[in-house]
Amino acid sequence: MDNPILLILNKRKKGIHSGIPSFCSSNKLVIEVALEQAKRNNEYVLIEATSNQVNQFGGYMNMNPKDFKEYVYRIADKVKFDKEKIILGGDHLGPQPWQDLDENIAMEYSRELVKQFVLAGFIKIHLDTSMRLGSDDKSKPLLDETIARRGAELYAVCEDAYKELKKENKDAVHPVFVIGSEVPIPGGTQKEETLSITTPNDFKNTLETYKEVFLQYGLDDAWNHIIAVVVQPGVEFGSSNLHFYNREEAKDLTQCLTHYPNIVFEGHSTDFQPNYKLREMVKDGVAILKVGPALTFGLREGLFSLSMIEKELIPNEKRANFIEILENYMDSNPKYWEKYYTGNKEQIKILKKYSFSDRCRYYFSNLEIEKAQEKLFRNFDNIEIPLYMLHQYMPIQYTKVRDGLLKSDAKSLVKDYIATVIEDYNYAVKN
Repeated sequence: MDNPILLILNKRKKGIHSGIPSFCSSNKLVIEVALEQAKRNNEYVLIEATSNQVNQFGGYMNMNPKDFKEYVYRIADKVKFDKEKIILGGDHLGPQPWQDLDENIAMEYSRELVKQFVLAGFIKIHLDTSMRLGSDDKSKPLLDETIARRGAELYAVCEDAYKELKKENKDAVHPVFVIGSEVPIPGGTQKEETLSITTPNDFKNTLETYKEVFLQYGLDDAWNHIIAVVVQPGVEFGSSNLHFYNREEAKDLTQCLTHYPNIVFEGHSTDFQPNYKLREMVKDGVAILKVGPALTFGLREGLFSLSMIEKELIPNEKRANFIEILENYMDSNPKYWEKYYTGNKEQIKILKKYSFSDRCRYYFSNLEIEKAQEKLFRNFDNIEIPLYMLHQYMPIQYTKVRDGLLKSDAKSLVKDYIATVIEDYNYAVKN
């Protein structure tokens, strides 16, 4: 069986508008909605885990790659989604979780990391060796040759792991790979800044350096499997700011792809782009669109809106008080947000709950927060939310309920906030 991502890229070679969204989230409801939307449209769905989320030591999800695969498959069983249509990807695979360590140790961990991802059946691998390690000179930029050398080492491990997997499963699909040294910070930038679009020279130098180094390692066959390069096309988000795609400013970069028919761009941090901007990106060659925080931002919006309705309809002693519980838990466990937000006490209070960087997402898997969410849903089991109240607090969902397109139960209403984000990406990638 061919890697399904190659099928998408082959359409592009024929002049057919085609791309794929990459859903970078481990949230149960987000994955559930992504699978349901793909099932409705009979499409493949690409779900990725980062090296910080999932690794051989557990990551912040306390899962290794095999655990994450089984986690996603359990959700697929719940919604009766064909697991053959799930594409699992590994994002930022490399020494990122161990960048403070010396190269020998960090790369040893990285080799084991990519091996486990491939053996678990992940068929889209983003090799990210763009960060300085503890033994690198902090006063100098990291050389492209160093980045490529480390990438080649990890690629070779992936190939060996695939051969091992193939012995156990003759139908195992060969992974495709994404490379690139201009990798945005996972989860959005921490600073409000002007972006620099990747220059054509930098893009070409990245490719040529990788080709030269891979050839030195005897990996010239790799270019049958490397399908994308991460670049900065001029999109990003921070706590308060959004940088929207400008195709004219990115034109010099995107036109480079005419010389590389087997390569597309992968766009990171495409969250919060308007759907027509996303579609322009796909048309211009940014065919893989990564999205993560915008999905859980949508979930958070839905839960907050439902909480507002709860305050109107549910007696005080029975309320889930989801917003307050989340806020209190974030205050008592600040490690996932304190480095990201600046300002006075009141400004930080607002950013914690509402910022685009959506640090709330790191707390949704906590048992206390999950219980509050389930109680919030249960509080509406025997209550029909009046249409006029949906109009006030959930205007997009109101229209869908009014027109018979959406159920009015609490969980369906909240899930639709996520589905609305996903539909922007479906619009962007479909012919």
